[in-house]
Amino acid sequence: MRTKNFAYHLLALFVIAATLLSACGGGGAGAPVESSGDALYDAAKAEGMLTTIALPHDWCNYGGVIEAFKAKYPGIEVNELNPDAGSADEIEAIKANKDNKGPQAPDVIDVGFSFGESSKAEGLIQPYKVSTWDTIPADAKDPDGYWYGDYYGVLAFLVNTDVQPDVPQDWADLLDPKYKGQIALSGDPRASNQAIQSVYAAALANGGSLDNVQPGLDYFAELNAAGNLIPLIANNGLVATGEIPIRITWDYNALSAIDTFEGNPKATVVVPATGRFAGVYVQAISAYAPHPNAAKLWMEFLYSDEGQIVWMEGYCHPIREADLRARGVIPQELLDKLPDVSGAVFPSLDQLNAAKELITTKWDATVGADVK
Repeated sequence: MRTKNFAYHLLALFVIAATLLSACGGGGAGAPVESSGDALYDAAKAEGMLTTIALPHDWCNYGGVIEAFKAKYPGIEVNELNPDAGSADEIEAIKANKDNKGPQAPDVIDVGFSFGESSKAEGLIQPYKVSTWDTIPADAKDPDGYWYGDYYGVLAFLVNTDVQPDVPQDWADLLDPKYKGQIALSGDPRASNQAIQSVYAAALANGGSLDNVQPGLDYFAELNAAGNLIPLIANNGLVATGEIPIRITWDYNALSAIDTFEGNPKATVVVPATGRFAGVYVQAISAYAPHPNAAKLWMEFLYSDEGQIVWMEGYCHPIREADLRARGVIPQELLDKLPDVSGAVFPSLDQLNAAKELITTKWDATVGADVK
């Protein structure tokens, strides 16, 4: 059972990474022999395909990640399922396709932190330790290799300033009547990790704590009663058209949107002054993966220096960032693009699971907003 605070661990790793790497050589002791050689690529190429799910191209620069993977490993088709799916949808896709080796069965998933352990408990994922295993913080991975953190971000506000020039700076500001009919979550809080953790962040900003998320539900009930919350799932396209002027989303999604808009519309990103909540996502391989070798090769790429930096180009903080910084391999211009997320807090797995249970079961009764 993990009780150690992940933020503390990550911060400490910045300091000790160089020493640790020197001692362990940077390799994963439990990684299969073929994981970093041509044999894995040959086996993956023989399978010919990798099936992903829930990877929007503007999320963490997944478009760039997929293209880089295909360029590095020609002969492997990337079959992309339902880019806008949530974490719960990914898990259901594995369950629904246990006996299906066709193109609708996902090989790999990228889900919220709390979904990793539950998927392991249900026997839905299989273990695999990448060759850079030792440089992934211990509190961000399953010790047996069933799941491992990939990146994290902080919840922020993406604001279309052509529609709403008065930019909110904190969660309390969103309750102002001037924002009536202008705010939306980036998912359904009964299923989406991003939406669930948005409620968690609001709790931290409204008298709650990592162990008390009820104030987050109460906050959204107030936001909904005021008419400020739109019962739609926000995306960058709806922000661009002005249908949803204010989107609550991960900072990396919001910053990528600014790049995509290219000044039309004018928009800005605000990391709120309080309730700075850092959310970690995790990778895993389906226990029923039709292309298990392609899945392992995908993991090797994602957790290589190259893959981690491609994620960083999408404004994400990759899980091996401490190691990359310690070795000075991150371009300075890339470091300069990342926002100040100082003060962000990282909940433990137990805290996340408790919060998820409360939010998903009490959203309807407390808030009553039927997000769709």
